[in-house]
Amino acid sequence: MQFVVKRDILLKSLNFVQGVVEKKNTLPILSNVLLQLKDKKLSIVATDLDIVFYDEISDLKVINEGSTTTSAAILYDILRKISSNSELNFDLKSENKLSLKSENADFNLLCLPTNNFPSFADEFEGQETVLNNNRFLKLLNKTKMSISNDDTRHYLNGIFLHLTEAHGRNFLTGVATDSHRLSSSSLEIDNIKNFSSLILPRKTVFQLCSLLSESDEQLAMQTSENKIKFSLGSTKLISKVIDGKFPDYKKVVPTTNDKTLVVSSKDFINSIERVASVSLDRKEGVKLIINKDNVQLSVNSANSGDGNEKINADFNSENLNISFNSKYLIDIASEVEDKNLKMNFKDSVSPVLIEDITDKNSYYVIMPMKI
Repeated sequence: MQFVVKRDILLKSLNFVQGVVEKKNTLPILSNVLLQLKDKKLSIVATDLDIVFYDEISDLKVINEGSTTTSAAILYDILRKISSNSELNFDLKSENKLSLKSENADFNLLCLPTNNFPSFADEFEGQETVLNNNRFLKLLNKTKMSISNDDTRHYLNGIFLHLTEAHGRNFLTGVATDSHRLSSSSLEIDNIKNFSSLILPRKTVFQLCSLLSESDEQLAMQTSENKIKFSLGSTKLISKVIDGKFPDYKKVVPTTNDKTLVVSSKDFINSIERVASVSLDRKEGVKLIINKDNVQLSVNSANSGDGNEKINADFNSENLNISFNSKYLIDIASEVEDKNLKMNFKDSVSPVLIEDITDKNSYYVIMPMKI
């Protein structure tokens, strides 16, 4: 195997590979990236057995076809330190030695044979669904903050993708919850049929977000019994889905919260950031004393002092005192597109519904804290 490729083109692919390959692997082959030269194209494949990343580079000079696997982390590190736009000369000297030359640098990388690398059969027979790249990325960004880390309830460690209907229109909806907060976002869709609900794992969500934010290619989604495939031009991401049943989240979404607070999103975030500065570990909650025309925010830390601030707001009820995890509030407020944040309360202990006036297809639920 021998080929010449531009450093920047290969580095872009290897950048995504880093997110897939596990740093601590029991199987050495899984730390490697598969380089396969065939039909004048270079395929780049990486996997952790749950996710497969696949990319194809056709802008290169092929001298001899062939394939090998070498350490993804080392190859990426070398390429990062080589100057931009350099030409890279790869030459497989033997089954376990890959030569890489660039300008005055010369490296010999150890390889493992490709027959140890996992092979994947593509069994996607379902219909491909084309999605709007930016809108799907927005859906993932608005929901991923609420994905749980709790391994005992593995079915919460991802985003629940399912079809919903409202006012005669069809939506692809994503929901995530860690039982302290819940995020839901939907995008209208009209060309989807027979889509079975699934839970997209956390790692896949984050990989997909980085791919979508870097690519202008059209996004296509295809599902099989226990896997999902996302295609962006020559790049593909195939992932197992989480085996489990997502809880009936609609039960926790408040429908009778009639006390409404409207506050500037920017002022709210900045104020929480400032008063929470007194808490070193950010574990202390932020207390809100809500009045007709203002909100008093305070954080009281037993170890480091307290912080208090007042900001203007509009509240349609009598005074209300309520406390929240400050990080959760900032995470949600940061995803709200409107300049104002709308919070709907029932009382000081019930779940609170947060709406985005600009994006009617997204909402958030947050549980108060007891302080």
